[in-house]
Amino acid sequence: MGRESRNFTQKVRQHLHCDSCYSRRCRARVEPSASCALVPCRLLCGAVFHLCKEEDHLLLCPNVRVPCLNAEYGCPIQLPRSSRAAHLQVCPASVVCCSMEWLRWPVDDTNPNNFNAMQDNMMKERETHGEALDVAMALVDQSDLYARLKMKPLYPELMEQEEEEDIKEESREEIAVGALPVSSMSENHAAEETAQRVTQPPMINMEKYNLFEMMFSMERGACADTTSPRSCPPPDTSKTGLAPWQEGVLERLGQELTPQEYNMYMVHHGRMLLAFGQIEACTSREKDFVYGSLEPIAVQTLHSFKVTSSSLANSHRKNPNNSVDVDTSDLGASEEDWFVDEAEATLLGYAEMAVMGHKISETKGADGLYVDFGTQTHSFRTSPFKQRTTLAEVMADRPLKLLLQLQAETVNSRNNRASCAFTFLCGHSFHRREFATHFRNVHSDIQMCLSEWFEQQCPLAYLGCTYRQRRFHPSTQKATVTYNQQLRCFNLRPDVLPSLDGKTGDGEDRLSSLPYEVLCHMASFLDSQSLSQLALVSRLMRQVCSSLLQERGMVTLRWERTTSSHGRAKWKSKPVWEFSHLFSAVDSWNMADIPPISAHLKVCPFYQKTEQKERVALPFITEKQQKTKSFNVLFEILKIKRPFL
Repeated sequence: MGRESRNFTQKVRQHLHCDSCYSRRCRARVEPSASCALVPCRLLCGAVFHLCKEEDHLLLCPNVRVPCLNAEYGCPIQLPRSSRAAHLQVCPASVVCCSMEWLRWPVDDTNPNNFNAMQDNMMKERETHGEALDVAMALVDQSDLYARLKMKPLYPELMEQEEEEDIKEESREEIAVGALPVSSMSENHAAEETAQRVTQPPMINMEKYNLFEMMFSMERGACADTTSPRSCPPPDTSKTGLAPWQEGVLERLGQELTPQEYNMYMVHHGRMLLAFGQIEACTSREKDFVYGSLEPIAVQTLHSFKVTSSSLANSHRKNPNNSVDVDTSDLGASEEDWFVDEAEATLLGYAEMAVMGHKISETKGADGLYVDFGTQTHSFRTSPFKQRTTLAEVMADRPLKLLLQLQAETVNSRNNRASCAFTFLCGHSFHRREFATHFRNVHSDIQMCLSEWFEQQCPLAYLGCTYRQRRFHPSTQKATVTYNQQLRCFNLRPDVLPSLDGKTGDGEDRLSSLPYEVLCHMASFLDSQSLSQLALVSRLMRQVCSSLLQERGMVTLRWERTTSSHGRAKWKSKPVWEFSHLFSAVDSWNMADIPPISAHLKVCPFYQKTEQKERVALPFITEKQQKTKSFNVLFEILKIKRPFL
């Protein structure tokens, strides 16, 4: 800073006129020590200034090419300074991560109106009839949930021993054989490093040394002043203060403080009073104000429950008790029923923690006398588990079964979504200009309206019917909404004619035979998701799609963990170019030309008609018939008494 200020003062002294001149029509004479000539900007921005201010002007010139504001995030574009603001709208490094969250709870077996039968049937027919949108999303969420649920928090008693013991045993075996153990190798390596450090000359930071020396000198001076004989002796406050170590503090506290203040003083400083011997930790029975003046009172038992006379009479008629040994074989259960499904038990345990805030049958103290002991036991086929075992590893070889609900919740007041294990995140990255379209089409139009609106199911789905129909399609084209489980996103599949689907052809790749410029022009009409899939077809298509990365793609930083030569772990980032998972924007949806759901009920196998052949009297008709019958009886009586009627 000193050199810069000197250069600046020298410039000011050399060009006193240029320092304060801002006129475009300056007519001052050119003098080496006073002023210099006026020159226009070489980049043609229109500015006119003195020649000595050219370097300063380049820091503000709008036509100077500078890197993008997101250059640290991977954008390689250099552009004029005046275009940086407009470039941010199309900058490939301007990326937004979708933070949409939703909750999906385990299936409730106690609910009689659940859809367990329908979910089981759909899992059986998923290969033949395809998967529904909500079922595909639930399966993806279930796989994510299995991967992050660990077995150790719920079943610590079913864990194996730690790996450190195994390492110690291996080292002992190597020592017995005569090999060099791992610990000795690490010690030798550490000794070598320390030897290298000792042989190297020490490097001293003189700035820190001078700073510490100044601080210590100030402290030594303060100590010398306090210990000098000139300092006056401190006043004697041993018999006047209220500190716990002063004599007679309790008597002064009783005279100067109120009872409330006295009690607060004893609460906060009681331990110090004990340490300095002001009060005794244990008082004798004679000095205790409670036991010295009170007498023991006999304990009286109060029975508030009055036993009825009928129970007393029946108590004499007790059946004789016989002690019999009972085993699990006496219950009539097979060996298969002894074990519990790991997935169902684990999901139930984590749901209890998320909703109720504690584990199932957790040991807890009710009060000072009673403690509730947990008695829940589990028997698993795969136990014991390793320390870092997840539910996904346990269920890897099991048949796929859907154990989560199809309905997802976005708003829930029972728990905190951030700390709940059943919270799922979208997590896809999009360009800033694509995020609004993604949220509107995917989350607002499709995901939040799946049940009974976007995808309509049979009214008898609770009985097991798997019929579904998708009621909407984009207004601009005829396409079907599908869900890709590998990419974990929705996409649009165009309805192609059977003659154009490529199944009847000879299998030749006629698209690759087109010129490269034509392929690039055709690829420019595709959406981002289609481009990302087209790049996986062949090397030629990858080159075609890479030509659109600067315009349609986005760049993100991918962090990788590396290990240095000294064994230290470091994180390094590198830019990665990719396309987002956004399909073509849909501004409006139209109703599909499909029959209503009532047409399916005519052929639904779960819709059973009940024909009633016996006559059933309606309540209104029965009441009217009784009134007519009573009126006829009364009329006959009157006719007998009066013949003229």
